[in-house]
Amino acid sequence: MRAAGAPVPGADRATRESAWVRWSLIAFTVLFLGVLLVLPLLMVLGQAFAQGVRVWMASLADPDARAAIRLTLITALVVVPVNTAFGIAAAWALGKFHFRGRGLLITLLDVPFAVSPVIAGLMFVLLFGRQGWLGPFLLEHDLRVIFAVPGIVLATLFVTAPFVARELLPVMELQGREEEEAARLMGASGWTILWRVTLPNVRWALLYGVILCNARAMGEFGAVSVVSGHIRGLTNTLPLQVEVLYNEYQVTAAFALASLLTGLALVTLVVQAIVERRLVR
Repeated sequence: MRAAGAPVPGADRATRESAWVRWSLIAFTVLFLGVLLVLPLLMVLGQAFAQGVRVWMASLADPDARAAIRLTLITALVVVPVNTAFGIAAAWALGKFHFRGRGLLITLLDVPFAVSPVIAGLMFVLLFGRQGWLGPFLLEHDLRVIFAVPGIVLATLFVTAPFVARELLPVMELQGREEEEAARLMGASGWTILWRVTLPNVRWALLYGVILCNARAMGEFGAVSVVSGHIRGLTNTLPLQVEVLYNEYQVTAAFALASLLTGLALVTLVVQAIVERRLVR
């Protein structure tokens, strides 16, 4: 009779694959990633520096390019803190408490993942545009949302809203409420529990979510393209400026800005890998 917990005879062999299967899967994975990810990145960098470093730097020093870089950074600096605060609050409420309607809120949290970014931009046009629901009110008070920076920020907020909350929610659910309840019994206030107990336990998941949110905020194209109006030097972010330059056959300048986005993406991937390793530990 087999003892409890003893390995099943042949189970180890059943989970093994032959060497040719393993190496075939590895080769296919490497080839697939190389063709679809690594090769395009190398082509972008190659085109960006095809005419030398001076031309690359001159492309970045162009006034419209500097304005696009500045607007991209401003958008990220506004969007990431707001969505971080929202993500912490949403994950804390959904992960630590059970209440009627919780499932509906979790579903609504995933709406930006399900809705096309272009559709999201159109929703804001219908809401804040001249012919939209709030259009007459905004026009009467000389307020501009669509084809202006506020519209870009709102659209980016929408598409990046779930990232922080979605990274924190499973971690908070897994940890339970025992530590928070113990701190409450010891007389700690809600803010003290949040800063001294909850956030330290989820700090790596929080940082991971912030990294993903920042990467999406800087690289968002669809929703921002709809609400920006493509006004050069005013409402063009980096992705939009790349499209404008490429359509005007300014290939080197377009790839120079694209290489900047690529560099930001690579830095994000490195930081993400480090945080992922710490999160697993």
